[in-house]
Amino acid sequence: MRIIALLTMLLFGLAPACAADDIAAAQGVIRAQEQAFGRGDAAAAYSYAAPVIKEIFPAPDIFMAMVENSYAPVYRHRSFEFGETKMDGNWIGQHVHIIDANGEAWEALYTLEQQADGSYKITGCSLLKMGQAV
Repeated sequence: MRIIALLTMLLFGLAPACAADDIAAAQGVIRAQEQAFGRGDAAAAYSYAAPVIKEIFPAPDIFMAMVENSYAPVYRHRSFEFGETKMDGNWIGQHVHIIDANGEAWEALYTLEQQADGSYKITGCSLLKMGQAV
């Protein structure tokens, strides 16, 4: 019976419950950081960054300035909707469709890594303006 359930999930692309929980947790982290940016709450936004990001940006105000200057569509936008998700071990890649404050479309790819305590932290974000060549 268990084999049939697993085969059904594989054939129809259904993620096991634990994977769905991990995806929901990762999306929750991204959404919480996005909301912290909207409030201008540097400390909260910084709390969702992985240790590797905190090594590069050692204080919340430095991190927030980098996001504001280099990731304007993430920092301020009209819409922010989750797209496709990929999992690989304790890593999650989450696509986000963004319409920026000027009405332009962007695709963000967030990467998250599961920490020793089971939580997910954001390890990076890549932005691509829609319609631009890679």
